[in-house]
Amino acid sequence: MNKRRGKITSFFKKNAGGWALMLPMVVVLYFMIWRPQVEGFIWSLFKMNAYTPVEFAGLQNYVEVVTEPQFLTVLWNTVQYVLWSLVVGFLPPLFIAMMINEMVHFRNGFKITIYLPTIIPAIVGYLIWYFIYYPDGAGLLNMLLAKVGLGPFQWLNDGKFTILFITISMTWKDLGGAMLLYYAALQGIDPSLYEAAILDGASVMQRIRYVTFPRLSGIMLLCFIRQIIAVFQVMEQPMAMTSGGPNGASTSLGYQLYQYGFVTGRTGQALALGGVMFGILIIFTCFYFVLNKKVEDNT
Repeated sequence: MNKRRGKITSFFKKNAGGWALMLPMVVVLYFMIWRPQVEGFIWSLFKMNAYTPVEFAGLQNYVEVVTEPQFLTVLWNTVQYVLWSLVVGFLPPLFIAMMINEMVHFRNGFKITIYLPTIIPAIVGYLIWYFIYYPDGAGLLNMLLAKVGLGPFQWLNDGKFTILFITISMTWKDLGGAMLLYYAALQGIDPSLYEAAILDGASVMQRIRYVTFPRLSGIMLLCFIRQIIAVFQVMEQPMAMTSGGPNGASTSLGYQLYQYGFVTGRTGQALALGGVMFGILIIFTCFYFVLNKKVEDNT
C-alpha cells in the first residue's frame, strides 16, 4: 500500500510543473465551457422564470421547440446556410492559396489584402454588406446596376436568395483565415515532388491532381467539417442584416435561439433549442475528431 502511495506521490511530484501550467486552462474551461453546458442542459428540463428554474418539466421544453410550426422551416434555413457556404465558400480559399503560392512578386501584399476582412469586427462587416445590398438606389450594387440602365434589385428582401446573399458576405469575412491555413499546408509540400512531376511531363492540372490534392486531402476534410460546424451556428449575420426576414426566410436555429432567450423571454425553450443544436453538432464534432486522428496518423 505504501509502495503504491509512493508511486502516486512520485508521479505528481514529477508532473507538478505540468499540472501547474494546466491549472489556469482547466479553471477557464470549467467556468466558461463545462459548467455552462451542463447547467444549460439541466435547466432545459425545467420551467424557467427568466433565468431561475421554477419547476421540473422533463422533456416538455424540447417537445414545445420541435413541435413549433416554424421549427422545420428554421432547420431547413440553417441547412441551406451550410449548403450554400460549401458551394460558395469552400473551394475559393483553396484556389486563392494555390495562386498566391505560385506568385513570385507581391505575394505578401496579396496575403495581407485578402486577410484584411477577417480582422474587421464581425458586426461591422455585416453592416457594410447590409448597405451594399440596400434595396433602393442608395445601395452600392443597385448604384452599379443603375450605371448599366437596370432597375434596383431587392437583394436581401427577396426571400428566394436572402440566404445566398448572406452566405456571400460570410465567405468574404472568413475567406482569409481559411486561405492562410491552405497556404501553410501548400508551403509544407516538398518542391522536389513538383520537379519530378515536371520531368515526367505532367501539366499544371496534372500536378495539382496528383501532387497537390493528395497532400491537402486531410486538411480539406478537416476544413469541410469545421465549416459545417461553424455555419450551422450562424446567428449574428441574419440578426444584423435581415432580422430573420423577409417573413422568416433567413431565420436560423441560432437566431431563433436568440429570439427565445432575449426577445420573447422563453428561456426554457431557448435552452432546449441549444440542446437540440448541441446534439446535432456533436455528431459533426465526432467526425471532426475521427478525421483529425487520420490526418495525425498520416503525418
